[in-house]
Amino acid sequence: MFKLGNKSKKNLYGVDADLWQVVELALTITKIDFGIPTDGGLRTAERQNELYKLKASKLDGYNKKSYHQTGKAFDVFAYVDGKASWQTKHLYHVATAILAAASQLGVALEWGGHWSSFVDMPHFQKVN
Repeated sequence: MFKLGNKSKKNLYGVDADLWQVVELALTITKIDFGIPTDGGLRTAERQNELYKLKASKLDGYNKKSYHQTGKAFDVFAYVDGKASWQTKHLYHVATAILAAASQLGVALEWGGHWSSFVDMPHFQKVN
C-alpha cells in the first residue's frame, strides 16, 4: 500500500475534496505508486497561460479555461524504480486504480487517456 508524499500533498492543495479522496483510495488499490507533479493540481490563470505558451497545455487560462483552475482536475505520474515515469504501460496501471477508486466513491471522473482528440494520460477531471 502506498501513500501520498508531502510534495504530492502540496501539489494537490486547493483541489476538490472528492478528488483527494479518489487519490488516497487509489493509492491503496494500485500496484504502481504514483504522485502529483508540480502544476498537477490547482492553477492560476497566469500559470495556465504560461503552460499554454510553453505548449504544455492546449488551454490558455483566459479564453479557454482548464479544470485545473477550478480545482476540479489533477495530473499524475507513475513512480517506478525510484523515479517519475510517464510511460504508457505505467500510467495505464495508475489510471485503472484511480478510475476504480472514483467508481467506488461515486465520483464521476473523466480520464484524459480516453480522449480521442488529444490523449492526455496523466490527466483526470471531475465531471459536473
